Amino acid sequence: MAMRKAVDIPPRPDAPLQIGISECLMGEAVRYDGSGARSSMPHAALQGLFEYRSFCPEVGIGMSVPREPIRLVGTAQDYRVVGVKDPKMDKTDELVAYGHAQLAGMSDLAGYIFMHNSPSCGLMRVKVYPKADAPASRQGMGIFARTVTEALPNLPAEDAGRLFDVVLRENFVTRAFTYAHWQRVLPQLDAARLIAFHSRYKYLLMAHSIPAYQTAGRLLSDLRGDIEPLAQRYIGVLMNGLRKVATRKGHANVLSHLQGYLKKHLDSASRQELDDLIKAYRLGEQPLLAPLALLKHHFRQFPDEYVLSQSYFEPHPSQAALRRPL
Repeated sequence: MAMRKAVDIPPRPDAPLQIGISECLMGEAVRYDGSGARSSMPHAALQGLFEYRSFCPEVGIGMSVPREPIRLVGTAQDYRVVGVKDPKMDKTDELVAYGHAQLAGMSDLAGYIFMHNSPSCGLMRVKVYPKADAPASRQGMGIFARTVTEALPNLPAEDAGRLFDVVLRENFVTRAFTYAHWQRVLPQLDAARLIAFHSRYKYLLMAHSIPAYQTAGRLLSDLRGDIEPLAQRYIGVLMNGLRKVATRKGHANVLSHLQGYLKKHLDSASRQELDDLIKAYRLGEQPLLAPLALLKHHFRQFPDEYVLSQSYFEPHPSQAALRRPL
């Protein structure tokens, strides 16, 4: 495969990135009972990657600390946030208005970490209590979290509790650094820079989602007309695709594609060694880092600017040691 020189685009921002976060997760005593919730997030594992901008919507709308607890009441499709002791205390509209008021100040965020199970900030599986006497269902979303994510659908968002899972943690960090790079490129975006950006992320996207990879390719096959709506559709496809956790099959597929760039440079023994290592990884006999290390070794010997620009090799800062062994 011939070497190709990509159009220059701004580099990916370095850590730390600006991230929104539920204020209680920083340890601030803003919860309904006057406590914080720092232990609900793995701070040490994310050390150095992010700078946090905290929000507490309940305090933001004037509720006191401590205060009467609130909960979601209604159906999975239609619920309100009301007082536990006094259901007539409805805070839904105030929380929605607070969310909309904060959106302008979130334009530079690379992601958001929400407090789990919260009727204001919970991202998923928040309890919704029926009006009648029946068990609660875990089909709700915090009112503030829903307002933010509906307005900013491409902003990487995660539930704080899920970040204790090493796979989901790496996935969130990857999405945050991808989105931060997009934000840096966006002000000077044109057709050539859009293609250049995609060229850097195509193999990362392939590892996570073949359907998203194919959709992105079709989107960018015709760049005539106004680039802005096309770019917005593209970033939606990219971020949705990256939400899917990459599998061994997905990684092995990408590794095989990258191997193809070396076929004219490696002797038969080296090609066989790399092929065997990729197969062993696919079967679960080797960690991902093994074929990645050998690929990087060969590309240091036989540089390919296009391949070496791929974010797949370093989807987040390497010092974070996030890339999982499998």
